[in-house]
Amino acid sequence: MRVLVPLLICAAGALPAQAADLVVQVMTPAGIPVANAVVMVRPAATAGRAAGRLPGPFVMSQKDMQFEPYVLVVPVGAEVSFPNLDPFRHHVYSFSPAKTFELKLYGRGDVPVVKFDKPGVVTLACNIHDNMSAYIRVVDTPYAAKTDAKGEAVVRDLPPGAAALTLWQPFLKARGGEMSREITAPASGAFRVSLTADLRNAPLRRGGY
Repeated sequence: MRVLVPLLICAAGALPAQAADLVVQVMTPAGIPVANAVVMVRPAATAGRAAGRLPGPFVMSQKDMQFEPYVLVVPVGAEVSFPNLDPFRHHVYSFSPAKTFELKLYGRGDVPVVKFDKPGVVTLACNIHDNMSAYIRVVDTPYAAKTDAKGEAVVRDLPPGAAALTLWQPFLKARGGEMSREITAPASGAFRVSLTADLRNAPLRRGGY
């Protein structure tokens, strides 16, 4: 018995915590899938929240005279690299309150790095190529994901209970480009939420809006 007791305690401690996977479907009123929408979930209960669950590395490339990806989701404190994959120079900058910075002219093979230490939206542009634009969404929750070309995002391992869901997209017709709703996560399994996003006129890019 002296041997079995600690083994049982260890086995009990290894049981997985209750969690659920949230699948969010985002469509326009016309039924078109909305890509590049960022889903952020903030559980009402603070106990048991995970930290640092958005995996890196975080990369915002310049390729074929475009930023790639168009929308990048990173946690507060993340370092993002900006590799130039084009055969010509770029001059990347942002005047956004969440992060103001400037990467002066740099060429192919150069990989400057910027740390993003405030939550919010960072709008990127190139001082040489006016058609280049992109966004970095810095999030203050580990429960975040971006919709794909089908308009779907999966937020994994949500703790059960009430939570606030926030949706952001660069062209969303809402104050601050955000809309919110309350949800309740089950103890386990997958559950779905469908959202309708009314967008301003936006250029259709690779992978959708």
